Amino acid sequence: MVHELTGLVGEPQNLVSYHLGKLRDGRLVSARRSSADRRDAYYTVDLARIAGLLSATGGALHPGLRLTPPSPDAAGPRAVRVLFLCTGNSARSLMAEALAIARSGGAIEAYSAGSHPKPMHPHALRVMRDEYGLDLTAQASKHLDVFVDQRFDWVISLCDRVREVCPQFPGHPETIHWSIANPAADDADDDATYPLFQQTAAELATRIGFLLAALSDRAPA
Repeated sequence: MVHELTGLVGEPQNLVSYHLGKLRDGRLVSARRSSADRRDAYYTVDLARIAGLLSATGGALHPGLRLTPPSPDAAGPRAVRVLFLCTGNSARSLMAEALAIARSGGAIEAYSAGSHPKPMHPHALRVMRDEYGLDLTAQASKHLDVFVDQRFDWVISLCDRVREVCPQFPGHPETIHWSIANPAADDADDDATYPLFQQTAAELATRIGFLLAALSDRAPA
């Protein structure tokens, strides 16, 4: 959100908005309205595109400047506990949990929950199975109250609505908000809505890749 960015960079809103516009023109940043109240706008940096541009630039200058992705087990000696939250815990957070566990090589101990849990959406089960080789049949939706007394290193909200009601967890975990549109918003489960789940899964996979890079960067030498 713009007012959060102005606080982080210490610059006036008109200047921040100007540069956000330039970044959007360059397809480095995208924006979407909050699904909670439609008033706030969430800005998302396309880290994958930036990584590609940086890698191409470095490689063009010198082979030694090519970017090397971090290894999955580089996050440190202890598994990092991460809780993914969304409203229904029926698609986004369940997929994020599965992807984080599968792609971290044991570096992430992932969980998921929702403020108003609903049964897993069949498309979430399908996209994880068919496109990522992950079986979610043993997973079940859970209320966030199940975890309210547990300690986590990171709490990641995927939904604008759950961000508004997210409780305080013990130990002051690092909190992140990934504003990701709900692919199950209309509760439809026909083939026409399946591409929305494919897009959501792809975005989660990208974000989790960069989360692993952040964990690697913080790992002790």
